[in-house]
Amino acid sequence: MIGKKVVDTDPVTIAEVRETLEEFLKSHEPTYEQNLSIDHVSKFSKIDVESAKKLVDELQEIVKKKYAVRITDLMPEDLPDLRLIFAKERVPIKKEDMTKILKIVNNYRKTNKK
Repeated sequence: MIGKKVVDTDPVTIAEVRETLEEFLKSHEPTYEQNLSIDHVSKFSKIDVESAKKLVDELQEIVKKKYAVRITDLMPEDLPDLRLIFAKERVPIKKEDMTKILKIVNNYRKTNKK
């Protein structure tokens, strides 16, 4: 990777990665790594792209985008699961904010049952 550098980073959800890979694979022959990636994101993507973007936007009112994306990808079911997301972070988050987050996530979980 001579001459390449990271100009900007922006976290994206697994649902967005799945959509991007599917679009890319429509016009290209997938490599082994790409096949593994599409398999992984297909298994672990819990909601569709539009819902994921809306959920991230709602969660950004409470937490930073990188945490909103992580919460959207993992879709925690209860308070201990949500606490694990913030376990290594030095982010002070109140219990009432965590309950708000869980309510928002549960709303999207109900509307995106497969």
